[in-house]
Amino acid sequence: MTASAKRKSRAVGTSTRRKTAPAATFVVCVRDEGYEASLERNKIYAVLPDDEAERRGDLRVVDESGEDYLFAADRFVAIEVPTAVSASVLGSSRLKSQKRGLSRS
Repeated sequence: MTASAKRKSRAVGTSTRRKTAPAATFVVCVRDEGYEASLERNKIYAVLPDDEAERRGDLRVVDESGEDYLFAADRFVAIEVPTAVSASVLGSSRLKSQKRGLSRS
């Protein structure tokens, strides 16, 4: 079955499986030319799912402030990270985002 055929199929009935949030995807920046102020080469970034952006060849990348931005996908390489690294990267982004929100109050 092709990916497009799978995407277009519609299931009838119900599933007994619990729906879970997709696992976080991570990338490492391999090319920051022109975006040195926004990207850091060799840094790990979390990626948010964005089908439209991916169709255009972009990724929605979360920076250390917790904000997400679109960048060309060819600036990154997808990687698998251990659970502890995932929690650290995601926790760091959320913590900084929360602190920023508190300072605006």
